[in-house]
Amino acid sequence: MTSLFADLGVDRQLVDVLAAKGIESAFPIQAMTIADALQGRDVCGKAKTGSGKTLAFGIPTVQQISKGPRGDVAGLIMVPTRELATQVFEELAPLAEVHGLRSLAVYGGADIEKQIKQLKKGVELIVATPGRMIDLLERGDVKVAAVSYVVIDEADRMADMGFLPQVEWILRRIEGDHQTLLFSATLDGAVDTLVTRYQNDPVRHEVEEEEVTVELMAHRFITVHEMDREKVVAAIVDSAHRTMVFCNTKRACDRLSASLQKLGVRSEPIHGDLRQRQREKALARFADGEISALVATDVAARGIHVDEVDMVIHFDPPDDHKTYLHRSGRTARAGEKGLAVTLVLWNQELDVKRMQKRLALDIPIVEVFSNDERLKDLAGWDPQAE
Repeated sequence: MTSLFADLGVDRQLVDVLAAKGIESAFPIQAMTIADALQGRDVCGKAKTGSGKTLAFGIPTVQQISKGPRGDVAGLIMVPTRELATQVFEELAPLAEVHGLRSLAVYGGADIEKQIKQLKKGVELIVATPGRMIDLLERGDVKVAAVSYVVIDEADRMADMGFLPQVEWILRRIEGDHQTLLFSATLDGAVDTLVTRYQNDPVRHEVEEEEVTVELMAHRFITVHEMDREKVVAAIVDSAHRTMVFCNTKRACDRLSASLQKLGVRSEPIHGDLRQRQREKALARFADGEISALVATDVAARGIHVDEVDMVIHFDPPDDHKTYLHRSGRTARAGEKGLAVTLVLWNQELDVKRMQKRLALDIPIVEVFSNDERLKDLAGWDPQAE
């Protein structure tokens, strides 16, 4: 059963902003958590990226702090990476604006003086990475005395990246009465310590995730030559309607997408260095079928949900079996059996074989060139029969 935002207690102005963006009914994590958060409860949410968490914590944060005075920082959202800081800020800025709230993203790698200038003008909502937030606090350029609303997003990634001591350093300095929302894909170990120490009798909500398994898709592993690799991708993409291609770096995404375009493939890159508007445009064109290949990094792809992706191509093999499943699972949606294709250079073969072992995939790695007829129907080709 779908929940409408107004039924969850979201105010009319925010409902209208969401409706103008075509967002009318809440995702499960939003339906579970928004009402509790609006009632002032601490919330602990277990949900993966791409489940709609940003609005789950963003809507209550904006609505709650809009009732307070202006000028001081009242809401603080902490995220692990600059990409995520930009993404969350851009998603919430229109909501903050409708209530006359000023928001700011602060993260390392950007001009700190510009950020300080904006803080001096007055900001009510900050989206921050822990390191830059500490810099600003230590310099005395930001104060947290008036913070009444704290969000810790992707707490598990904060832990993986070694940021939890920094997060705790900041939390210890927020001494006044405040509400804390914490979202994470896992709630054990160090994340559970954070919940115990910094949340007050939190209400817990969990979105059940369908586990991606190797049985949900077909798998092909093909050895390619460096000079022929991009042509192989073009040949594979030509045979499909909608393909996601994964690269390990933002630069590799740009380079591959440009090469594919030269080879006549309608393709666009999507990664954290692109503006939100560019990412949204690329995603919309991909969903509408205007482009047939979306070339993505793992970070950018975490928030992407497009049904009917026929195929996933691992242009750069993933670092581990979990990433392989996470990427490949994009093609096994809504009961459809998808296809995952991994391109393997000669010096990557050992790593890929280790990954296959972890996945219990006993599939031969077959050498293929870009003019090979088998690329036209990889799903119909049985590498076991070679």
